[in-house]
Amino acid sequence: MRFSPRTILATLAILLNPVPLAATAQNAEAKQPLVVARQGSFSVGGRKVEGAGRFDPTRSLNRSNEGQTLWVDQMYVQYQIPVNPRIYSLVLIHGGGGTGRVWESTPDGREGYRTIFLRRGYSVYIVDFPRRGRAGLPTFNGAFGKLDDKKIIPNRTEKVGVQHAWTMWRIGPKYPDVFPVQQFPTDRASIDQFFQALVPTVTDDKTVITDALVALLDKIGPAILVTHSQSGKLGWLTAIRRPKLVKGIVSYEPGFLFPEGAVPPPIPLSKGISTAGSAVPPAEFANLTRIPLQVVYGDNIPTSPISDLWADRRRAQVVAARLFEKAVNSRGGDADILHLPEVGLRGNSHFMFSDRNNLEVADQLSRFLGRKGLHERKEPEK
Repeated sequence: MRFSPRTILATLAILLNPVPLAATAQNAEAKQPLVVARQGSFSVGGRKVEGAGRFDPTRSLNRSNEGQTLWVDQMYVQYQIPVNPRIYSLVLIHGGGGTGRVWESTPDGREGYRTIFLRRGYSVYIVDFPRRGRAGLPTFNGAFGKLDDKKIIPNRTEKVGVQHAWTMWRIGPKYPDVFPVQQFPTDRASIDQFFQALVPTVTDDKTVITDALVALLDKIGPAILVTHSQSGKLGWLTAIRRPKLVKGIVSYEPGFLFPEGAVPPPIPLSKGISTAGSAVPPAEFANLTRIPLQVVYGDNIPTSPISDLWADRRRAQVVAARLFEKAVNSRGGDADILHLPEVGLRGNSHFMFSDRNNLEVADQLSRFLGRKGLHERKEPEK
């Protein structure tokens, strides 16, 4: 991978800046022993399917679906529980092309949200979507696809490459350049780590994923959802289905829902249009007005039409966010938009929780939870 002179100068400018106090605090905090009361992993949701035919152990050593019972569409969950935890857990939900790994540590090896918020007293659950990562697809034998009703239906897979992701996730305006102010770690080792961790997106089914998220909440009880990008809409849908178990949502650069009959018109792009969001029945949308919501955006998002379609789509997404905020609050809800540059955090990418200032981004989440009364600790056991 090569870096242009502009990239090198921008990176040096960031490295030569004085180390912020928050970064110093993070380094000191990370050196402290990490005390975990309990940790583990499990699968949740999913269903069993039956392969056609009859299983015959004498027939062949080659594995097949014939006559076998197989699990599909389950979700993988990893958790850590601190000593004296807060009342509500955090469920960290990854976006497209990713797995729960994005929350574990940053591409340059610093602590990720899982550990940051464990240190702050939250029980933390991270997930891998069904058909993704450690949840695994295919979970049957033979041709790649979805085993359903005793037959295999082909699936489509997509994986993001470096050049596409560079602008889509705002590492820079065009590969291999970076933005003059950029918090994402752009040294070669970190970039390689980040892209090595990406996995294919496999014709994700929103019902399959939300079924699994609902099953997780039914198992662990009330929690706060932290979503990112693709999982943004899935978080809203999960809250609609379990309004008593979702106590709040913080969503990093998501898509949106609106009540049927009140979906805003498409937002013009430099080429084409971008839908503002999807429709749900008004009674379901009302569930989103009963919990605190925050939508967070990073930096380097254009404010006027631009020829790069992904950058322009992100601009349209910010417009949609304001419309979503209005739709929620005009119905008595509690939604707000946090644009990180407006609170002094510059240069954040689409993966702001992995950026070099991720501790300061995490501070914003902690402040939100504090303001909304979602940070109380459980009563000590006697």
